[in-house]
Amino acid sequence: MTGTEPPIEPSEPPKPPEPSGPSGPSEPSGLSGPTETSEPSEPSRDPEARGGVRLVPALLVLTAIGGLVDAVTFLGLGHVFTANMTGNVVVLGFAAAGAPGFSVPHTATSLVCFLAGAAIGGRVVRRVGEGSRRTPARVVLAAEALLLAVSAAVASATSDDAPATVYTIITLTAFAMGLRNATVRKLAVRDLTTTTVVTMTLTGLASDSRAGGGTGRRSPRRTAAVTAMFSGAVLGAVLVLHNDLAIPLLLAATTSAVLALTVSGKE
Repeated sequence: MTGTEPPIEPSEPPKPPEPSGPSGPSEPSGLSGPTETSEPSEPSRDPEARGGVRLVPALLVLTAIGGLVDAVTFLGLGHVFTANMTGNVVVLGFAAAGAPGFSVPHTATSLVCFLAGAAIGGRVVRRVGEGSRRTPARVVLAAEALLLAVSAAVASATSDDAPATVYTIITLTAFAMGLRNATVRKLAVRDLTTTTVVTMTLTGLASDSRAGGGTGRRSPRRTAAVTAMFSGAVLGAVLVLHNDLAIPLLLAATTSAVLALTVSGKE
């Protein structure tokens, strides 16, 4: 050491390792462009909600049509129901006992055709109703409209008293009502699991009311179902008594066709 040698400068501290990232040149700090933010996607529309008419009002209208159809067949075809099978079983008992004004063949035909329609309806719902309530409702209502339209055409073209006319209308309307009821049952709308019988609806209306110790919370829908059936029966009776059978059947067919085009899968 001579004293003339320059002092040894301390070595620079090691640089920290750069964070790993995707290969390629990185933009200088502060010069990067604005970060693109993805716009929130619009919520997808539920296909079940398309169509306009929700299930509850649609089923109430169908309940009225059930009352109308029973008015046509009971008043115009010799005391036989083709929608209300509870009443039809009772009528069959009357006929079997020989009570005047009732027919075993007419009532039995209605019962058998209703059961056949319900069986076909069950198959249709299982085949086309996977994950959907709108599709089976529209398919079955379209079939119902067609059957009721044919019934109206038969009633218009032939005599209401002709045996062929009576059996044809009983067969077509009973099959249509069985087809529809099987579908309505699968739709499982609370308090509207059938559109042809209101016995359990009336029971629930009374037992769940405040007078029965309940809350009465579900009374409006039940009351609407009973009112719909009553209104349909009144309308059907008026049309049968003052016109022929074709007019109420055509009205029922038209209503079912409109619902087949517009009903949705939402309650």
